[in-house]
Formats: sequence, C-alpha cells, structure tokens
Amino acid sequence: MVRSRFQDIDGAAELAMLAAPTPDEIAQLKKAVAIMTPAERQNAHTLTDEQICTIAEDAQIDPANFAIFINGYALHIKRLT
Repeated sequence: MVRSRFQDIDGAAELAMLAAPTPDEIAQLKKAVAIMTPAERQNAHTLTDEQICTIAEDAQIDPANFAIFINGYALHIKRLT
C-alpha cells in the first residue's frame, strides 16, 4: 500500500522500498549482510557496483534490491556527515 502511493518515474518507489521493505526484501538483505566481510559491513557505503553485484550473486539474491538498500544507506551516511 505504501509503495503504490510513491510509484513514479523519479525513483520515489525506491524510497518507499527503503521505508517499507517487504518480508522477502528484508530476508534478502539479511542474507547479503550475513556473507559480507567485517570490512564490507563497516564500509558498506563505499561498496562499488561490482562489489554489490558479487555479494548479491554469492548470496543468491536480487542485485537490484541489494543495490537500492546499499545506495539508500550511503545516502543516509552522507547526510549524517
């Protein structure tokens, strides 16, 4: 319901995804984080596209969803600094 209110061509649905992830998306994110090294977790906001794809592939999750969450995290960190 929340996402349907944010869907548009400007990527607002991605923002809604960060605010209201589905149980499947949360499970995928947990799988990815579980296989990340401590350094990757500590510096998740600096991961490259290639690193994100590799982690997603190793975790057998959707790389696009993982990228959205990592990018959202990076934006959050940038806003705090």
